[in-house]
Amino acid sequence: MLLALLIAATDAQAEVRAKDIGGFSGIEDTVVSGYGVVTGLARTGDSTKNLAAVEILLKQANVQGYTMEGLSSRNVALVRVEATIPSDSRKGGRVDVTISSVGDATSLMGGQLTVTPLASLTNELVATAQGSLVVGGYSASGGGDSSTKNHTTTGTISDGALLIIDGPASDLAGRTLQEFIVDEPDWTTVSNLADAINTDFGADIAIPVSQSTVEILVPEDYAGRFPWFAAKIEAVNLEVDKRAIVVVNERTGTVVMGAGVRIDDVAIAHGGLTIEVDNRVEAVQPDLLSLGQTAIIQNGAIEVREADGELSVVGGTTIGDLVSALNAMGVNPRDLIVILQAIEASGSLHADLKIQ
Repeated sequence: MLLALLIAATDAQAEVRAKDIGGFSGIEDTVVSGYGVVTGLARTGDSTKNLAAVEILLKQANVQGYTMEGLSSRNVALVRVEATIPSDSRKGGRVDVTISSVGDATSLMGGQLTVTPLASLTNELVATAQGSLVVGGYSASGGGDSSTKNHTTTGTISDGALLIIDGPASDLAGRTLQEFIVDEPDWTTVSNLADAINTDFGADIAIPVSQSTVEILVPEDYAGRFPWFAAKIEAVNLEVDKRAIVVVNERTGTVVMGAGVRIDDVAIAHGGLTIEVDNRVEAVQPDLLSLGQTAIIQNGAIEVREADGELSVVGGTTIGDLVSALNAMGVNPRDLIVILQAIEASGSLHADLKIQ
């Protein structure tokens, strides 16, 4: 029996490049968004049911082109448009956009996004989006039947956003002190990064100043030559210390564990209670010479089954020990989630339990 999708690294520490775990401060992407209108839908757009909410949103977002005529014929849909703008992008460049319905449209397939302004969190106009949507699925209905694959109320437009200003990149060339930010803050990782940089450059130019930041003094040889300096820093190899994490997805029953997960010996009694209710519809026929009529009755039957639970000791120093013990108990993914939560509550699970 396979417990769940289980992924475990062979070592809690892995050697990676600096560019794989973070980047320089001042080179961050910007998310822009806006509200727009998708037209040309085949009666799969918004209906008049949520007109009041749509009108309030239209007024706040100042969206143009959303008409009552289109709403009545269901050929338009109000959507939210988002895009990620690279920090070093330039005016006239293009990026992909993601579109999602905010009304009660059933499908955006075949739709055309009208010109939509995209602004940053500071309300600065950054780009405009327009184009034909690509929806990763389909939706069809007729005669009371319907068929849907994937989500048809979201879509994308490749290169759908046109930048009207330059990206917010900082001027890094003149800096004599650079900050390198790691994606997952960890004292061990930033210390290893600083040591690796100092070793590669043969000088003490890097020092960890927080769980996520390493300050690097730019050597005189690289003054005004930031691209070369950045490339050399990004190529530095270091060991990254991974935190012990167990990720649980209750919707799919998926459990993912890292190699650093440890569990103390615990005793677990695992059983199961199943209740089935069965309603059988039967027809009762009257006697042949009687004046009675055929009657339909329902006979209900309830069956309760309880699986035998056994007290087992589970534990070990490796993921393999844990999986073998739980498999021997016949634990399925759904039960494993409950068991892991109980083990964490007892203080025997030495890992962060993240439930999605």
